[in-house]
Amino acid sequence: MPAPDQSAPSLAVLVSPAAAPCGVEAFARRLAGTAGQRATLSVLGGPDGLPRVPDAAEALVLNLPVVAWKRDLAGPLRAAMASRRAGRGVVLVLHEWADLDWKRRASYLPILPLATAIAFSSPEVARQFAASPASRLATSRRAVVPVPPNLTPPAMTIAPLQAVKLDEARAAGRLVIGHFGSIYPKKQSTAVLDVARALVDSGADPFVAFIGSFVKGLDRVEEDFMARVAALGLEDRVTVTGYVASEAEVFGLFERCDAFVYAFAEGLTSRRGSVLACALSGRPVVVNAPAEAGAFDHHPTYRMLLESGALKLVPHTADASVIAAAVLEAVADGGRRPPVDVEAAWRDALAVVDSLARVA
Repeated sequence: MPAPDQSAPSLAVLVSPAAAPCGVEAFARRLAGTAGQRATLSVLGGPDGLPRVPDAAEALVLNLPVVAWKRDLAGPLRAAMASRRAGRGVVLVLHEWADLDWKRRASYLPILPLATAIAFSSPEVARQFAASPASRLATSRRAVVPVPPNLTPPAMTIAPLQAVKLDEARAAGRLVIGHFGSIYPKKQSTAVLDVARALVDSGADPFVAFIGSFVKGLDRVEEDFMARVAALGLEDRVTVTGYVASEAEVFGLFERCDAFVYAFAEGLTSRRGSVLACALSGRPVVVNAPAEAGAFDHHPTYRMLLESGALKLVPHTADASVIAAAVLEAVADGGRRPPVDVEAAWRDALAVVDSLARVA
């Protein structure tokens, strides 16, 4: 193991006490773990409502948005103010911007002038922010983080209870399509239902496993999703697992899938850690291409997966029938997928945050 980098900054990474962290919070916790002893988790919701930031920390790292923080919108602001008063840097990591509800964006406006640097989860989010009037409140010290996979393949997998339906589908000879992550409208998770319908119409026999849960706090997400399932006649071809607690269980479900499918409104962007997680399974991932060239120039892991064919891109505006054909082709192709160095991917992300951590 290499010796610790004595020149690297000490960090306080703000997190919530949530038992079931969302993807953004999982990123925050894993980033701190990658930094090792020079990083401390600073937890919201303490006795006086103010997270404890160690005196030795040179910068506070604040990831937004985190679902659990809706109950404590003032906490991140107070932590940022305390850090600036103490002469520390404040690195704001924005994982989304234009896709956020305007009220959520508005709640972050007081934090923007306090940030000494801003990191973005993708070039697309960086451009969205730059085009927003809110960017005039913020520092010009900005960079894009190569977001790593949000999971690590375990040494052994576990078959959770949710695996029963997938096993039954496989035993019946069905093509099991996976889709991992939270289900919400702007992710276009229902587009995968259209792909399933197109597969049925082509003579295939698909079964779709949505490995994740519906985002809470949004009106009728689950009801609208299930209505779409019924409208497409897919009631016996879809299962939603709900939240899956452990990586061993998640990968236990992954290994029962033949391929994964995504169809994002904006196309694939480098902030999609769920796509990277699926690629770790060794199964093909079919996803629509980014809207602009160069979307992955900053991201070594994504570039490797694209070059190897582990990620199969369809045209940005591909319809369900085109994606369905690509799924059948990818499954028929088989082929071994190259291993992903997850630890190296996290070191790449941490290096960008470290470069921004000290007050200029």
